Amino acid sequence: MSKPKVLIADELAPEAVQIFQDRGVDVEVKTGLKPKELIEIIAGFDGLAVRSATKATAEVIAAAKDLKVIGRAGIGVDNIDIKAATARGICVMNTPFGNNITTAEHSVAMMMALARHIPLADRTTHDGKWEKSRFVGVELYAKVLGIVGCGNIGSIVADRAQGLKMKVIAFDPFLSPERAVDLGVEKVELDTLLKRADFISLHTPLTDQTRGIINAEALAKCKPGVRLINCARGGLVVEADLKAALDSGQVAGAALDVFSEEPAKTNILFNNPNVVCTPHLGASSTEAQFNVAVQVAEQMADFLLHGAVTNAINMASVTVEEAPRLRPYMKLAEQLGAFAGQATETGIRKVIVEYEGHVAGLNTRPLTAILLQGLLKPQLDSVNMVNAPLVAKERDIEVSEVKTDREGDFHTLIRLSVESERWRRDVAGTLFADHRPRVVEIKGIKIDAELGPNMLYVTNEDKPGFIGRLGTLLGDHKVNIATFALGRSAPGQDAIALVEIDGALPNHLIDEVQALPGVKQAKALNF
Repeated sequence: MSKPKVLIADELAPEAVQIFQDRGVDVEVKTGLKPKELIEIIAGFDGLAVRSATKATAEVIAAAKDLKVIGRAGIGVDNIDIKAATARGICVMNTPFGNNITTAEHSVAMMMALARHIPLADRTTHDGKWEKSRFVGVELYAKVLGIVGCGNIGSIVADRAQGLKMKVIAFDPFLSPERAVDLGVEKVELDTLLKRADFISLHTPLTDQTRGIINAEALAKCKPGVRLINCARGGLVVEADLKAALDSGQVAGAALDVFSEEPAKTNILFNNPNVVCTPHLGASSTEAQFNVAVQVAEQMADFLLHGAVTNAINMASVTVEEAPRLRPYMKLAEQLGAFAGQATETGIRKVIVEYEGHVAGLNTRPLTAILLQGLLKPQLDSVNMVNAPLVAKERDIEVSEVKTDREGDFHTLIRLSVESERWRRDVAGTLFADHRPRVVEIKGIKIDAELGPNMLYVTNEDKPGFIGRLGTLLGDHKVNIATFALGRSAPGQDAIALVEIDGALPNHLIDEVQALPGVKQAKALNF
């Protein structure tokens, strides 16, 4: 049997090559390849190891006839076409924890540089100027640091800031009160954080919920003279709004390691004396480069030689024999988790997964993992089927499974219950004869709905005329309805509508639905 062969297409620590060779994997290092060059040679490789420079596009993946795994030495996989890789059965792995310390330390360094005007003071001093009075800074001592996203990196920044005797407050919907106490931070809502923070540091992934989270409206709520640090993702900040706030003095300064377009050759924030910029150096340290290189080489070698799956983005740990039986259930579990995750806006304390009937006799561990991935994905872009249980544990989310062989109303059923500090939400689904997932219960209300790519979820009071008003509103906005599923607890009581539509709904239309008489909640959901 021939040895598997891996192409290292970006600069990795030399230890990665040694690991592949020691494990019995042939390896070639060819960096700086142009897209056409990569397409010409990729067909002969079983594995592709990259950082951020090489783009594993759909065209590259189409040409990769033998490719089985793509390993990303780092956390972000924006340079890999996950959909194309999944369609081809290619496992995509990353190393989500290898550069946490480095990125956190860079954030603290940027905060200090911003507070004391170090970059500009250094530049003018080298130019022979001596401008002591120009560069009067501020202390970090006793200042309030607001952390947006208190996960792996944010919690490290919080720890370092407390060492500097700063007061740390944090906004993170997935941060439990118990975890906040352990970290020594005060959990607050975003508006409260904006109003109280002297410094704001961003550590949240870029999702539909967080894109543009720092915009003109948010900046107007801040303290005059606030300072912003972003070493997470460029799209979190509306750069034009930040420039206007800097020009007006509402924001005293910003330290940015990431930008909306990268590599950033030009940007409206460049050459502003109150802006500190670095070229996406958050993960650039000797230790981090070593860690991610070693981890990706070990993961890829284990996968190619033994079939072991670690930190996979697009697949769970499932044996060959289990795969055909579990595949439709994995789709159902992903949809149930994604439904609950998109409908959840407060911290999660407990997750209960109930398996009834036929599914209870299967290997449910990958099902629970993919369900947790769907639940946590709206707020955590690094979560996957493998690390989702660990992420839940780190955030003090209690996860439990309940299995029963008995059959109720359905031959097979998965029920997800999510508990926060204030409420419990339940959603259940089954497989019909064609193995297509169906949602059959939401918050105790019976319903029968197949989830499409774009859904409108509405909870309301059961009153005559509501369905007509909702349909008219959507029709007036030229929104085509594909399916319309309804359910209610009792006449005149709580009701639910799940509407499949032919495209994404704009935010202003969601607001109009929310304003309809009797509506309690209106959400756009994507699957």
